[in-house]
Amino acid sequence: MKTLMAANWKMHKTAQEAEQTAKELVSKTSGKLPDDREVLLIPPFTALHAVQSAIWRENGYLLGAQNFYPAAEGAFTGEISPAMLQDHGCTSALVGHSERRHVLFESDAFIAQKVSFGLEKGLQIVLCIGETLDERTQGRVKEVLERQLASGLSDVDPGNGVAERLSIAYEPVWAIGTGHVAGEAEIAEAHGLVREELTKLFGSEGESVRILYGGSVKPDNIASILDVDNVNGVLVGGASLTPDSFSDIVLG
Repeated sequence: MKTLMAANWKMHKTAQEAEQTAKELVSKTSGKLPDDREVLLIPPFTALHAVQSAIWRENGYLLGAQNFYPAAEGAFTGEISPAMLQDHGCTSALVGHSERRHVLFESDAFIAQKVSFGLEKGLQIVLCIGETLDERTQGRVKEVLERQLASGLSDVDPGNGVAERLSIAYEPVWAIGTGHVAGEAEIAEAHGLVREELTKLFGSEGESVRILYGGSVKPDNIASILDVDNVNGVLVGGASLTPDSFSDIVLG
């Protein structure tokens, strides 16, 4: 499997700013991106077209969306469908990011609907999971991760190339944007739990589902994070907003 280096720009950058950032990233990594790595840029909806125009000629670069609604069309004011995303060149989408869960109060059941619908419509899904600080201090990491995985993937059938269409991003909520990063042992433990649950759900195919780590990933810790067992890539927030830092992460 290829290592996935994903950049979640969240609610940052106008279309012009996003296009310029994407062009600079391509310039800094062109001809240097290892064959076993892919770069997934996930800008705001308003910048999808601009970023797509900046990366479409570059091998190894993909475009993703931060969210979508699990319906083909309808009276869902303010929402966006998988087909609309694909019309702008998206191949992937995030589902269940902690900010969707804890700030915008998306339920496990709604997240499960998104995962199954997005896969059905041909999107590659990155399902985000992770515990809060309170849940970790209460010793509930295993319980939380197993619940989020079992619920989020409850309507996903084994087979049909699920390993090629699904990635899991483990993001401890307490490490997102805080400057704190989970230790290597903590990452290894969590990713080991995720891998074990994936094999329970999907059998041998669960061994090939990519598991990404997210949470204050930076150029100076990327090498040690990627060396941890069952880490098949990263989901980067703040450090992906500038071409210099994210190119160092991509090539690190």
